[in-house]
Amino acid sequence: MAEITESPESSPDPPETKSEQREEFDPETMRRTKPGVKRLVLTFSVLISFVIGFPFLWKSVEIYRAPLLFDDIDLLSKRMESEPLRFPCNFRAVFVGFDFGSADFDRADDLQSSISNRMDKFVSGTSPCGTCSSNYSVSVTMESNSRCIQSQSGRHSCSYQCGAISSIDFRGDDESVDDSLERVLGGECSGLAGKVYTVVIVNKDAEDKAIIGKYRHAWIVGRVQEEEAVEKIAEIFVKVFSNGGKEEGLIHGEFMPVGADGRIVLSFNLLNSDPQDWIYDWDFNMIEEHMLSPVVDTLGPVANITVESQVLYYTPKSSYAYWDEELKSFILNTGDLPFFVNSNEWHLDTSTAAGGRSKVLQLVLYIPSAKECPLNLQLPNGEISKANGYISPMWGGVVVWNPMNCFQDPEKYPAWHKISPQDLQKIFEVFVAQIRQLVGLKSDNLFIGTSVRSIMLASEKGFTEWELDALTRQHTCFNLWSCATTLSSLSRLVQSLPRMIIMDEIGKQVKLSMEAAKQAESDASHGIYAAAAVSARQSRALAEDAFFHPSIMSVSYYSFEHCFAVYSPFFLPVSLHVVLAALREWKRYRQEKKKYLTWKARVDASS
Repeated sequence: MAEITESPESSPDPPETKSEQREEFDPETMRRTKPGVKRLVLTFSVLISFVIGFPFLWKSVEIYRAPLLFDDIDLLSKRMESEPLRFPCNFRAVFVGFDFGSADFDRADDLQSSISNRMDKFVSGTSPCGTCSSNYSVSVTMESNSRCIQSQSGRHSCSYQCGAISSIDFRGDDESVDDSLERVLGGECSGLAGKVYTVVIVNKDAEDKAIIGKYRHAWIVGRVQEEEAVEKIAEIFVKVFSNGGKEEGLIHGEFMPVGADGRIVLSFNLLNSDPQDWIYDWDFNMIEEHMLSPVVDTLGPVANITVESQVLYYTPKSSYAYWDEELKSFILNTGDLPFFVNSNEWHLDTSTAAGGRSKVLQLVLYIPSAKECPLNLQLPNGEISKANGYISPMWGGVVVWNPMNCFQDPEKYPAWHKISPQDLQKIFEVFVAQIRQLVGLKSDNLFIGTSVRSIMLASEKGFTEWELDALTRQHTCFNLWSCATTLSSLSRLVQSLPRMIIMDEIGKQVKLSMEAAKQAESDASHGIYAAAAVSARQSRALAEDAFFHPSIMSVSYYSFEHCFAVYSPFFLPVSLHVVLAALREWKRYRQEKKKYLTWKARVDASS
């Protein structure tokens, strides 16, 4: 068999050539194959999945915060601090019986200037919010012998039939005069914002007197000089119609005991101290229908008032009363009044609104037992109180009623009695006077100024129109100030806690509160007192609802650092290992690729 041999051309390399190639290839710095990317892709896919999943993780722990009107809240707060509400008021003085000639057309303008200057002197310092001391107009009308002249500002604004006031008999009954003036002066005034308050000066030979009516006017009768009349008119304008007739010593601070939700609950309580002596009841439905409804309706723009009642038994007082032989009654000094209410026995807080944010005013009719009857309250000057009652600011009032059978021996089996309508009428007149005091008004019918002493007529509604105007203005100011303060506190709280949950309902309440506050400011600037009071009350109630929302009060909030410290032990180790593995794999891939490129460059160079 023939032997097959390779030709010289196909003979293998000589040994020295192979050794040279082995010496040229260094496995530490070279590799003959291209490095694979499977490990690199797998590692980076894990890293990318972590990067993509991080926003979803962040979204899952994100705190929802509805947008709040921080800038608008700050602007409202600054306006309330620097620029109080400016309620417009229009004051009109009518001079009747003062002689003037055809050449005295500037006399009314001179009187107007004098009244304005005198009013500025009565307004000392910064005028409190709720008054008309910084935004008012004055007009003067002079009427004599069916001729009338008006000041420049009074023309074409508040006109009435010339000579109508002169025809009124001011010597008649004050109530009749008041109604007659209302028919003459109570018309609408064109082109004026706000209410119009009038003082009529009747210069005639008659008994000197000054009366402040139950509408928006007053009148002064008697012989008076123009300078003296100007002084009296300016004082009535500023201290009565603008300030509401308030004096030093009345209730300060929160003048209106209205709850944060704009509600007042009048809780009337009939307390029988000892039912073993006698038991009294009342017809409260009749009381509410005929005596309380006018008061509730009158204060409607100021507060949402509800009325309730109850009768309690075995309710002794806590303080001690002593017998006065001269007065033939038991006497309770004013120093003992703070201890009169027996909190242990008087279960007064039974109202459904007592646990909420509504304000409950307790009005108590106390019927003493036979062993302390009659019971009278003694004033600091030693006189016996005619009303036989007292008030406790922001709490309510107490009236002590002594039955007619005080000096009779109690029956063995006490009979049921019902308080007569006549007695109820007197009792609730005292209660209405106490409500007037609780809201910051005078309980008597006398205004004593520096230049004038006036009698104030009472209204069957409990509040005159000018008193209600003053209450409405002051209540609007207080509510807007409370709204701005509450919203500012909420704004600072929310901005200080980035992890606080802000529900959509809170954002909606803040928005509605701001809208109501702006509406109240607009109505106040246009002199729409009732609408401004209602809007201001709504703004405060919404602001309080937003601040005390259950979602804010029920959750403990924590900072971002706390959140990071909670989640980092779970996710940081894994994330760190994934990142390190990706970096290590990328470094390895670059090194292996460099080896391959080095070997390939050597091969290309050798060929």
